[in-house]
Amino acid sequence: MKLFVLTILNGLTLAALYFLVASGFTLVFGLMRNVNLAHGSLYLLGAYIGFTIQELAGSWILGVAAGFFSMAIMGLLLQVVIFRHIEGQDIRQTMVSIGISIIIADLMLAIWGGTTYQFEIPEVLYGITRLPLVRVYTTYRLFILGVAIVIGLALWYFLNRTKVGMQIRAGVDDKDMLAATGVNVHRVFAIVFAIGAGLAGLAGVIGGSALSIAPGEDVRYLLASLVVVIVGGMGSVGGAALGALLIGLAEQFGLAYSPTYGVVYTFIIMVITLAFRPQGFFGRSV
Repeated sequence: MKLFVLTILNGLTLAALYFLVASGFTLVFGLMRNVNLAHGSLYLLGAYIGFTIQELAGSWILGVAAGFFSMAIMGLLLQVVIFRHIEGQDIRQTMVSIGISIIIADLMLAIWGGTTYQFEIPEVLYGITRLPLVRVYTTYRLFILGVAIVIGLALWYFLNRTKVGMQIRAGVDDKDMLAATGVNVHRVFAIVFAIGAGLAGLAGVIGGSALSIAPGEDVRYLLASLVVVIVGGMGSVGGAALGALLIGLAEQFGLAYSPTYGVVYTFIIMVITLAFRPQGFFGRSV
């Protein structure tokens, strides 16, 4: 019983981390239909920058802020300088973003090397929390779960209850009509790209604080984001949450009860989803 509950908690907290990464990806890929396969590189670069700032300033909070804002600025530059000029060209976007990810990966390797780094989290988040059934659980993992819930609710409110959010959704459906109303569509999409990239950097610091940061993590979280968006549905924050939950629980139950085949469960979920509901659980039929 204890192992079962512990596995559920591990699945929830891993799902929270996947959601933090995928939430930015679902904004850019799901809403804007912008194929940015450099999203994983933004995650890892944000983690490295956050780590460096923490080392220099001695503040984990500043590291988190640096991870978010540095990647938000980079995402804004990528959208304005590169992706704006190849809108609607999926193949070119894919190839260009792969090239960007390779360049960023090489730069990270040149600057930070192949060493594995670990953040020093604040004392208030360090240690254990007493819970029923499992008795104790890592406080920081519960913190990740809380952050994911807050960001999920904030994104839902932003997209559904604010003027900019409504402009974003309108622009996805018919950007020409939105532009005809006097809205600067390029500015709206630049905001979306900046937020999506910023969330990747934020997730890099928070995820790197829970685990570690090292070369190769960018590919892992890019693949996780792709699976989450496919399962949950493109452009849906709720879908990203559900997809992350299913993938996180599948991974943890696989590791706990059948480690030899645990990695297969994630792809089984994706295949079943594509077979019976290609648009994802909360995606719209195209």
